Amino acid sequence: MAARRVLVTGLSGLIGSALRPHLEGTYALRALNRRAVAGVDCHLADLADLEAIRPAFQDVDTVVHLAAAAGDHNAPVEIMRSNVVGAYHVFEAARLAGVARVIFASSGATVSGWEREPPLRHIVAGAYDEVGEWKPLTHESPVRPSGLYGASKVWGEALGRHYADAHGMSVICLRIGRVKQEDRPTGPRDRSVWLSQRDAVRMIVACIEAPASVRFEVFFVVSDNHWNYRDLAHARAVLGWTPLDRAEDHREAPR
Repeated sequence: MAARRVLVTGLSGLIGSALRPHLEGTYALRALNRRAVAGVDCHLADLADLEAIRPAFQDVDTVVHLAAAAGDHNAPVEIMRSNVVGAYHVFEAARLAGVARVIFASSGATVSGWEREPPLRHIVAGAYDEVGEWKPLTHESPVRPSGLYGASKVWGEALGRHYADAHGMSVICLRIGRVKQEDRPTGPRDRSVWLSQRDAVRMIVACIEAPASVRFEVFFVVSDNHWNYRDLAHARAVLGWTPLDRAEDHREAPR
């Protein structure tokens, strides 16, 4: 049997680079990037150009959409171009090519606006004596983006819901926590929302391997941090995924 063909957008980014060794040799890997990725079948195009990216999706089974203008330090026009128009183009190109599943890299920024209020405000500030009891946010909690970046990821999730309902595509949205180049927490907020590269990669692979019966889902993805406020039980129940790492196992870098 031929290897399943997986297309990854943004393979040269932080998560894509960590993911690549776990896909090579198991899947037929292709990248959609703005710059070449050595040693990988790589289609060079910009997500803002639908016709230019369409060839990358041909004969692909699963798309892992990681490419984005990440964070509110990006100009609004770039967030619109990459995360709003670009996300639409990815879903549409996948539909036109008959792709079975899109795994959309969403973000915890879709709900991080709740950190403005206690008890989450105290948790992310490291003011643990003021926290008291708290309940985790779940995939059914109302979204509350804290900026334009988070709002663009809410749009991406809504697109995914539409394409799943209207076109029968399997769509899995991953509300990814804070993945860092250092691969360790480096501040108080990270004790809550940090996600190790290993846990991120394991979740993406679990989504690639999820049964076809998974039609549309939203999962929070953070490591097993004591002060985590994002529900992980849903991912465990549907995918059998549980994180292996914890923020508490790392010392923060000195300031």
